[in-house]
Order: sequence, then C-alpha cells, then structure tokens
Amino acid sequence: MTYQSFVLEAENGIATLRLNDPERLNALTFQTYQELERIMVDLAHEPTVKVLVLTGSGKGFCSGGSVHDIIAKLLEMKGDDLYRFTRMTCNVVKNMRNLKKPIIAAVNGIAAGAGAMLALASDLRILSDRAKFAFLFVKVGLAGADMGVLQLLPRIVGRGRATELLFLGDPIDAQECYRIGLANRVVPHDDLITEVTKLANRLKDGPLYALGVTKELLNLEEDLDLETALEMEAMAQARCMETTDFHEGYRAFIEKRAPQFNKG
Repeated sequence: MTYQSFVLEAENGIATLRLNDPERLNALTFQTYQELERIMVDLAHEPTVKVLVLTGSGKGFCSGGSVHDIIAKLLEMKGDDLYRFTRMTCNVVKNMRNLKKPIIAAVNGIAAGAGAMLALASDLRILSDRAKFAFLFVKVGLAGADMGVLQLLPRIVGRGRATELLFLGDPIDAQECYRIGLANRVVPHDDLITEVTKLANRLKDGPLYALGVTKELLNLEEDLDLETALEMEAMAQARCMETTDFHEGYRAFIEKRAPQFNKG
C-alpha cells in the first residue's frame, strides 16, 4: 500500500495514518480524499493490521479542505462534478464506518470541517488538551450537512447540542468536547501518542472478531426498532459463541489468567 498525501506506518498490528502537511495544519486536498477513500478498503483486506490510529503531523489534526487546493476549485465546478466530489468525501466516512477494525483518532490539535468529520467517523476520540473541534461548514456558506455529520453527531452529543455546533460553527476546546461526550478522553498533549498506543494495544489484544461485530451492529442498529435489533443481536452473539475466542475467554476466566485471543 503506497500513498502520497499521508504517512502510513504499521507495527505489531497497529497502523498509524499521519496526515502530513503540517504547514497548512494538514489541510485536505483532492488527492488526500482519494487516498483516504482507498486506504480504508485496503486495510479491510490487510490481515496484519488490527487497529488503525488516525492523527496529524505538527500542531494540527486536520484543518479541513484546503482553501486553495479544494475550495477555490470547487467554485469553478458545476453539478455532476460537484456531486462526484461530495460523494467521494462521503465515501471516506462510509468506508471508515464499514471497516470492521477499531479506529482511534488521536486529535493533537485543531480538527475543523472535514477534519472534525474524520475524527467523528472514528470509533474513539482521544484528545490532547490543546485540541479543538469546529464544525465550520456554515462559516463558508455551506449547510451543516457534510460527510454524514447529521447522522453521526446527534447520536454522540444529542440533537440540541449538535444543532448548536452546526448552526454556529464555533470552535470548542478539548474539555468541552469531553463534557458533551465528543471526546472519550482528554490527556496532556505530550502524553497523547503514548496513551493512544496503550489503548490501541489493548484493543489489538482483544477479541477482534467480536469487536468487528460490535462495530457493525452499532452502525446497523441506530435506525432499527427494538425487536429487529434484538433479533440481530441474538444472531450475531450466537455466531460469536462458536468462535475460539469465546472458548478461550471462558478458559482464561476459569484459570484466572489473561485471555490469548485469536490474532488471525
């Protein structure tokens, strides 16, 4: 897997994707979107990668679409070309949510616009105490409906708070993100990667098949009635009960030791 717009490193089952344009706070380009869309599919078929960490180089996580490389060019486009672009950006989020592997956003600085969406589409968000979020689409005259934000954000922070964030587009700091549930944890800036690595290793050593099923059902059950959700969970859990991980979990509990789940 080779990419030009970010750095991808993999070690001991953990892949780290680092957006790599620190001078522009890792602003996204057309190429970045294309490669982000593709890598999530590539990682789904890469058995050596169990967990993905998404972060940014320098002081920012991701400042959103590049003003010069994207926004200026979008002003020259019409109809079908604009839709092809917005569909590609939405595919990035779709592929992230469909990836049956945990994704951790290590938010080291500003996450704005599409950058906020990359973090939102991740499964867990660990924030540096210097981090900020801004869903600033309305600031540039666009709807606060972008890359699935209207589907994802209200489910995390509630409809009222989501409406405020999307209507105003104002930045919120790390502690406010934690208070409203947008951040899972806030850690000292210098400890961010250390803490994220610990979490990634814990997930990597967990029951990977079961984690994938959990992520899949979190996506699917959001719009289901209770009876349908219960049937789906009954079927999925029955499948999990046939795995070697379930047997290992039982033996480890009885033998009072840490479980050694399947790494395949």
